[in-house]
Amino acid sequence: MKRRSFLAGVGGAVGAGALANAADALNAVKPGEIPRRVLGRTGHSLPVVGFPGLALKNGDQKSATEALHRSMDIGVDYFDVAPAYGKDGECEIKMGEGLKGVPRDKYFLACKTQKDDAKEGRLELERSLKRLNTDHFDLYQLHCLQREDEVKQALGPGGVLEMILKAKEEGKVKHIGFSAHTTEAALAALDGFAFDTCMFPISFVEWFQTGFGKEVMARAAEKGTAVISIKPVSRGLWPKDVKKTYDWWYRPLEDPAEFQLSMDWVLSLPGMVTTLPTSFLDVFDRTVTAARNHRPIRAEETGKLKELAANCVPIFRNEEKKAAASFTLPAYPSRPWKA
Repeated sequence: MKRRSFLAGVGGAVGAGALANAADALNAVKPGEIPRRVLGRTGHSLPVVGFPGLALKNGDQKSATEALHRSMDIGVDYFDVAPAYGKDGECEIKMGEGLKGVPRDKYFLACKTQKDDAKEGRLELERSLKRLNTDHFDLYQLHCLQREDEVKQALGPGGVLEMILKAKEEGKVKHIGFSAHTTEAALAALDGFAFDTCMFPISFVEWFQTGFGKEVMARAAEKGTAVISIKPVSRGLWPKDVKKTYDWWYRPLEDPAEFQLSMDWVLSLPGMVTTLPTSFLDVFDRTVTAARNHRPIRAEETGKLKELAANCVPIFRNEEKKAAASFTLPAYPSRPWKA
C-alpha cells in the first residue's frame, strides 16, 4: 500500500472560516508560561503543545501569519507541518511565508515525508525546505506509517531513511522521527532504527477501551525515543445520533472539564513530551489553556475518564485489524487521520 495514496488530499475540510478569525481565536489565551519538556536525546526544550500546521489550510496568508506569530507570543514555538497538508503544499507555503523574518533559532520546525524511496524523498525534502524558507528542519519524520512492510521499505536499501541520514550529514536535518497509526508499524519502526521521536495517537478513549498506545509507549521508553501525542483531545468517532459541531472526521472534546482531564491524563503519562491537537485554532487555544493549568492527574480523575471512554467510539480498533491483514486503506476523506 502506498502512503501517498492514503495521504492524498489530506486536510479535507478543516472547517469553514477556521482561520478567518485567527487572531480572535488565539487572543483568548493570555501570554504566559506554558510547561516545557526536553524532547528526549535531541536536547531541545519544547512546549507541551505544538502548533498544528494543518490548521493553516483554510484562510488567507494574512490570517496564517497572524496565527503563527500569536502562537509564538503565547509561548508555542514548536511548529509541525507536512507536504500533504492542503493542496499543493499550501500549509507549508503559508507557514514559510508567515515565519519570514523570525530568527530561525527562535522556533523548532518539524516536517514530514510520505515518500518511501531515497530519490523521491530527496525531491520532497528539498521542496519542503524551499516552501518553508529554511535551510534545515529541526525534526524530519516518516509520515503516517501503517504496516511493517512499509517500514522495511523505508528503512531498507535505497529507502527514504538513507536520504534522510545523508541530509543529516549535510545539516539539512537535525533529528529524525516518524509518525505511525498502527501498533504494528510503530513497533517495527522503533525496532528498526534509533529514531529520536515517535508520533502516535495517544487518546484516553483508545487507551482505556482497547489498550491502543500502551505497547508503543513501552517500546519507546525501552529505546529512549521521545513520544509526541496526536489525537490527545479526541473523543473518538462521531456517534451517528450526534450532530457534528466540527467538520472533521473524529470528535474533539468540547466540555471544558473533560478537555482538562484529557490533557492532564496524557501529559501525566511517563515519557510523554508534547502534543499536537486537532487542527482547529479554537481547539489549539483550549489545548494551550489546559497545558497552562496542567497538574498530574489523580486516581479519581482517571476513573472519570475511564467512564467517559466507555461511552465513546474508538477509532483504531478496526484499522489495526485491516493493517495486519495487509488491507489497502482507502484515501482521504474516508479515513483521514493525520499528524
